[in-house]
Amino acid sequence: MVVPSKTPDRKLIFGRGTLERLTERIRGSPEITAVFLNVERMAAATKKELEAAWGVQVFDRFTVVLHVFRCHARTKEARLQVALAELPLLRCPLPTQGSVPVPHGHVLPSPEPTHFHARSHLKSDVAHLGGRGGDSRHIMGSGESFLQVQQRLLKDKEVKIRKALDRLRRKRLLLGQQRRRREFPVVAVVGYTNCGKTTLIKALTGDATIQPRDQLFATLDVTAHAGRLPSQVTVIYMDTIGFLSQLPHSLVESFSATMEDVSHSDLIVHVRDVSHPETELQKASVLSALRALRPPRPLLDRVVEVANKVDLVPGYRPAEPGAVAVSALLGLGLEALKARLDGAVLRAAGRRVLTLRVGLTGPQLSWLHQEATVQAVDVRPEAGVADVKVIISDSAYGRFRKLFPG
Repeated sequence: MVVPSKTPDRKLIFGRGTLERLTERIRGSPEITAVFLNVERMAAATKKELEAAWGVQVFDRFTVVLHVFRCHARTKEARLQVALAELPLLRCPLPTQGSVPVPHGHVLPSPEPTHFHARSHLKSDVAHLGGRGGDSRHIMGSGESFLQVQQRLLKDKEVKIRKALDRLRRKRLLLGQQRRRREFPVVAVVGYTNCGKTTLIKALTGDATIQPRDQLFATLDVTAHAGRLPSQVTVIYMDTIGFLSQLPHSLVESFSATMEDVSHSDLIVHVRDVSHPETELQKASVLSALRALRPPRPLLDRVVEVANKVDLVPGYRPAEPGAVAVSALLGLGLEALKARLDGAVLRAAGRRVLTLRVGLTGPQLSWLHQEATVQAVDVRPEAGVADVKVIISDSAYGRFRKLFPG
């Protein structure tokens, strides 16, 4: 249903007439067991009033997206980021039993899974401090009210989560520095949720262990996958969390550390689901989110756009100049995409194609195999030399000239 609403942070989000019509519709429909309001966040008082009026649980965008995130959080970092994002919900007053009246014929859904268990632990912690039930007005001997203790525990919890995330962030930065020292170019693959990023990376790398899923936010962690370009240069594809339009600000903030890998990449590949009816709006959302990350301007200027799922749009031709049309699932257009990535990565990573003459008895050829990408070796035994065609970074070439002058 589409109905007019007021500011969502006010206690009464609907006008009296609209609220009465909605209440009559919801209470008169036993099949309605929950209501979703397409607003970013509801005030706690709004949620309480609406649930009391309608007799069912009421969800906003923040709660629904957070629940999806929690279901897909598999690594320690993802779970910590979800825990950080749900703290605003825990800061709301704890609900009391029977706060939502249930009309005849309705079965009230189970408590919101995104934070029910965390609330239970919090209530147990407070009760343990007072040596009595969690509903006591003051904690025994502390002079603090239940609400004050609750807020203090949540503040301590936030500090611990942020410290743990900071440790993981430093570890990730260290791993990134190690990749750069080994001079592996990094390609960040971004896109709207469920656009086919993971499927594309699987197609580009041939990694059979990658298992794409047809789900929103199936990827909540940045994962790295090695692949080779036609030039034989090894690159690291970074599979990132999917974007979403109007993603609640606190969720963006909680997961911003994960997206830092995008800003530190050499090239960004923007995957689009061109079969989606709102593909243009999705593109605008992704580009807006990318700009919010404030990556280096040259990185934004050389984004490679990939039009995915063209097999679902017969006769599709990209309207954007430079976009590459593919079907990651069927393997269509992958060779053209690899060729495009090859040139873009070499330019972005500051690599050049050179033919170097080296002696057959010296260590130069072995060094080039270790520090560069050797494409061809033309041996001239009569002269005791070889012409070696390599792809080499500027820094590695500088080291080569210093180690082997002349």
